[in-house]
Amino acid sequence: MKVILLERITGLGAPGDLVTVKSGYGRNFLLPGKKAIPANKENMEKYEAEKAQILAAEESKKASAQSVYEQLNGHSFEIVSAVTEENTLYGSVGTNEIIEKITTAGFELDKQAIRLPEGPIKDLGDFEIDIELHPEVIAKINIKVSPEE
Repeated sequence: MKVILLERITGLGAPGDLVTVKSGYGRNFLLPGKKAIPANKENMEKYEAEKAQILAAEESKKASAQSVYEQLNGHSFEIVSAVTEENTLYGSVGTNEIIEKITTAGFELDKQAIRLPEGPIKDLGDFEIDIELHPEVIAKINIKVSPEE
């Protein structure tokens, strides 16, 4: 499936790029999320007419992400979790717990911004987590997982 990207997508391209994606990815993620439009003659003409607005909106998103980055980058958060007698977590710390802690600190983020490449955290200790505010703006935060008293 060929689509025209309307915003920057990590690993895929920039606004205005004509890319080929798998049908399911385009139909279930890109098109409903208004991140792309089908690449047909009518949409190509429409995109060319609105190109300046789309690029300005992309720059606005990037500037907004940059301002959040300035406040969030390097921040530390502590998550207290239940542990067994051997000091191992009963469950794990995932994106839900992390986003809850970040939002209670006053930051408005989307759950999909949190990057856990190795999956949920299953150990006590300090971890550095990437937060993708924009494909070009990635903040790093520190998460300390400690046991309940």
